Parts: sequence; C-alpha cells; structure tokens
Amino acid sequence: MALALDAVLLIVGRILFGGVLAFTGFSHFTQTEQMASYAEYKGLPAPKLSVLTSGALLVLGGLGVIVGIFPVVAAIGLAAFLIVSAVVMHDFWAVPEDQRQDEVNSFLKNVSLAGGSLVVAAVASGGWTLSIGVGLF
Repeated sequence: MALALDAVLLIVGRILFGGVLAFTGFSHFTQTEQMASYAEYKGLPAPKLSVLTSGALLVLGGLGVIVGIFPVVAAIGLAAFLIVSAVVMHDFWAVPEDQRQDEVNSFLKNVSLAGGSLVVAAVASGGWTLSIGVGLF
C-alpha cells in the first residue's frame, strides 16, 4: 500500500530535521577541543563537559525525532537546548560590531530550529507513520 503524501513528507522532514541536529551533535565529539575553547570564551563552566553533554543531547534528540523514540520528549529537549544555546552562546547584543552579524545569524538559526522542534513535538503527540512508536504521549 502506498503511503499518503503527508506521511511521505513527514518521514522526509523527520530525517532532514533530526538528521541535521544529530549531525551537529556528532561534530561536538569530533571537534570537542575547538568547541570547548569557544564555550570557555563564552564563560560556560566545565566547557568540555558542556560540549560533550550538548553533543549527546543533539544526537539523541535528533535520532529520537527520526525514528520516533520518545519524539515529543526529544523535540522539547531540543527546543529547550536551542533556546538556551541561542541566548548563552550567540549573545549578539554583547559582542563587538565585527562579530555581531555572525552571532545574529547563529542566534536566529537556533531560534528557528527551536520553533521547528516545537512543531515536531506537537505533530508527534498524535503518533507518526513509520515510527518505532515508543513515547510518553
């Protein structure tokens, strides 16, 4: 039986959305030292641990969205992380003028991804096509 267009779009969207976030999280493990230096520059306590923890959250959250394991929890966790990350790591209002545009772009990227995460959470609460189907809601 063929899948309906909305089911296909949801599956492709989950793969793209969750895949980008999981890939981003994976880079926290492959570029730990560089990211920890930036986290330290931004004043985070335990910068290396922060980078590794955020990487794990992004990988697990992204995979949760893709395969449908606790997708609502995964999406809400991603949204929370992205908002905190936007404010703490991309504080465009507190950087020199020559760095401002890069930080604005990163801030807006995180905020838009957080919004997407909340949309995913809302959609996931009703069940998903081709999903493992493990969740709280």
